[in-house]
Amino acid sequence: MPRFPDSPTSALIHAASKGGKQYDKRSADAERRSTRRGQVTREDLEGPYPGPLDTAPSAVELSTPEYDVDHDPFDHDPTQPGPGQRWSTWRSVAKGQRGPAPLPEWVVTRDAAIDTELGILKTGKEADAFLVERAVPAGADASSDGGPDLTLDQAATRCLLVAKRYRSLEHGQFHRGSEYTEGRTVRRTRDQRAMEDRKSAWGRAVSATQWADAEFVALREAWSAGAPVPYPVQIDGTEVLMEFIGTEETDDLGRTQAVAAPRLTRVRPSDDLLESYWEQLTHGMSVLARLGFAHGDLSPYNILADGERLVIIDLPQVVDLAANPFSSDVLLRDCRTVCDWFTARGLDVDADALFADLLAQAF
Repeated sequence: MPRFPDSPTSALIHAASKGGKQYDKRSADAERRSTRRGQVTREDLEGPYPGPLDTAPSAVELSTPEYDVDHDPFDHDPTQPGPGQRWSTWRSVAKGQRGPAPLPEWVVTRDAAIDTELGILKTGKEADAFLVERAVPAGADASSDGGPDLTLDQAATRCLLVAKRYRSLEHGQFHRGSEYTEGRTVRRTRDQRAMEDRKSAWGRAVSATQWADAEFVALREAWSAGAPVPYPVQIDGTEVLMEFIGTEETDDLGRTQAVAAPRLTRVRPSDDLLESYWEQLTHGMSVLARLGFAHGDLSPYNILADGERLVIIDLPQVVDLAANPFSSDVLLRDCRTVCDWFTARGLDVDADALFADLLAQAF
């Protein structure tokens, strides 16, 4: 899987000796090969490594993170990725691993594009989200076309994406997985059997990708059906690339910053906007119900308030309303959680009525 670069290929290894400290210069690649031979690699279990710009904050999440994107990542050599960069992975994944049609005009599809990691947006129970810029450097050979509906001249040359990278089961903190995965199946029976064997390295690797696959499929279907969710650009192993929800702002010094949309729990909307938010949210929940889904973890923390529109995020734990025996309880919990937030702000809503309406639409 193409990924952001690791540490240099050689490293200084500290070794203790009777005479004090000594340093032995070894090849880091050789060291990794000697310890990983015959094993599932960390990349298989955890997805692509974060680049050298990975500096996770101490807080669990940042509600409105800001990153300086007024930079020139191509000042070293426009023909090769630099530190914290990689070639665009758009062409390295199969068509079924890309977002649904129609492809938005802002998605960069050119072969010459380079992905630059700008920083971390959020840490979560099962995955971390990073801000990534995909851009074509000036003067680069834009050899690919602009997509199915765009000419080369019309194609976008820069966009901001969120790279959501799932951890292995050992490194995750999500402990209610069986409640959500009950009734799910995978395409290959050997993978299904492996997942049931938690002691198997391959089974753990397949289970790690299950969450990424579930979110990507749910985003594809929900976006195509008109639900207010981020556009899913592509999936590559345990990394899901999706639309960045937010704005870019320029300060008095001319510096451009990417500002993520705040979570619903942090906004104080007017009465009119509160009613609009409720209509948008119930529409999104209705779309998911008609697709046979319940979000599974819907709350004001998993809803972004992008100006006057709401965007539902974090869908890896979507529940199949027909196959999952816990689906009714999960859906009712979603309804009560969101209704509590709106009720606390003065809007008269009924969780039980919403629950009954969603069930009627689902079946």
